Amino acid sequence: MLRFKNLGSGSTGNATVVEGGSGALIHRLLIDCGFGIRQLQARLAQAQLQPEDLDAVFITHEHSDHIGCAQALAVRYRIPVWMSEGTHAALGFPDFDGMLHVAHDMHALDLGSFQALPFTVPHDAREPLQLRCSDGDAHLAVLTDLGHASAHVLEQLQGCHALMIEANHDPGMLQASRYPPFLKRRVGGPYGHLANAATADILRAVQHAGLGQVVAAHLSAQNNVPSLVQETLAAALDWMAEDIIVASPTQGTDWLRVDARCHGG
Repeated sequence: MLRFKNLGSGSTGNATVVEGGSGALIHRLLIDCGFGIRQLQARLAQAQLQPEDLDAVFITHEHSDHIGCAQALAVRYRIPVWMSEGTHAALGFPDFDGMLHVAHDMHALDLGSFQALPFTVPHDAREPLQLRCSDGDAHLAVLTDLGHASAHVLEQLQGCHALMIEANHDPGMLQASRYPPFLKRRVGGPYGHLANAATADILRAVQHAGLGQVVAAHLSAQNNVPSLVQETLAAALDWMAEDIIVASPTQGTDWLRVDARCHGG
């Protein structure tokens, strides 16, 4: 069995737990760690977990809302942490006391009950990676923080049964916001963040009968509205708006199972 739970998604912090297996053979990966350690512990507790339950941490890129307490967590609890060489360099080569492992595009991480496959994405970071997780039957992709979908990105999303995908902003709201011009250009640029319509285009490109779960993530608090995201993404898939789950910056999501079956089946 493969399932996942977002612990919070947005500019204030991002973290998602992916869990595979059953019984005594359960393995858990924390994707991003963008909170202080006390806040992370509290959010894990809401998921009925504690840091010792994590088998590994994967950091997608060096921005503060994704790196958070990763170093302290890894060293204190002796949890292996994976990131690209570029991410480690961008952070200033911090010492992970032997817990650091280097991740590479298309080199799978074996977590025991499932595998996590990193793939590169276009974003304004040193060497950003996102993940596709699979237990061999069910497939989940976690895709946040990118300015556009490259052919490589779209290839990695094919055949997924669940997607957690960025829907950061509405372009009109962004342009009307109080953001300074340089920040508007960065967010809306090809290496910034996905607009709702761009996310909808990605969903159209990768939709198939087995896609049963879509979670919209990393919404801008100033430049987006959850209901607008749901309407836009649901229209692209010909789903009901309520079928699109929106990850909250404070509550994340419930535990969501990744099923290799048709939507609504």
